[in-house]
Amino acid sequence: MTHIADTDAPPARLYLASASPRRRELLTQIGLAHEVLLVPAPPGEDEPQHDGESASDYVRRTARDKALRGRDWMRAQALAELPLLAADTTVILDGAVLGKPADREDAMRILRALSGSVHEVHTAVAVCAAGEQLLEAVSITQVHMRELSDDEIGRYCDSGEPFGKAGAYGIQGLAGTFISHISGSYTGVMGLPLFETSNLLRSAGIRIP
Repeated sequence: MTHIADTDAPPARLYLASASPRRRELLTQIGLAHEVLLVPAPPGEDEPQHDGESASDYVRRTARDKALRGRDWMRAQALAELPLLAADTTVILDGAVLGKPADREDAMRILRALSGSVHEVHTAVAVCAAGEQLLEAVSITQVHMRELSDDEIGRYCDSGEPFGKAGAYGIQGLAGTFISHISGSYTGVMGLPLFETSNLLRSAGIRIP
């Protein structure tokens, strides 16, 4: 299957090149009818930062690559030409990129590192608009996480919530009790900063309800 459409929904106004349920929920929250475009990921998609590449440049590059690959896939499948949105989120601690945990042990390791920290969440959004136009933005949010005991970390990992999430936590779920303060975009930490996203979509000619 190349795309997912809700037959009871109004006609889609854009494609979302992401399987993230959180991104889909956020687009729905602001009233944007969309279809999920399931684009096959190439080997090495989650490649590490290039030497000398900043965290913002890294996350911008990965979002851009996803968007361009999505546009190519859309055209190869002869789908209706609509604006296409892709995003990428990463957590930065002391200059190191923390991605999605590979397993429970990795999730424990990441959460121990984040415990008691002030870290950054970088989310880049890329929109392929009319023709070859590409629009981009990056949201950077500082997140303060309280000290966590090993027992708390273990129980959180047992919940299953850390998996599939950059930094091994979801601020909108149980991990919301771990976060004392943020400076920036709450929805950016979730995976799609709505302020930046809505600005890009307006520039792409999409009216936000």
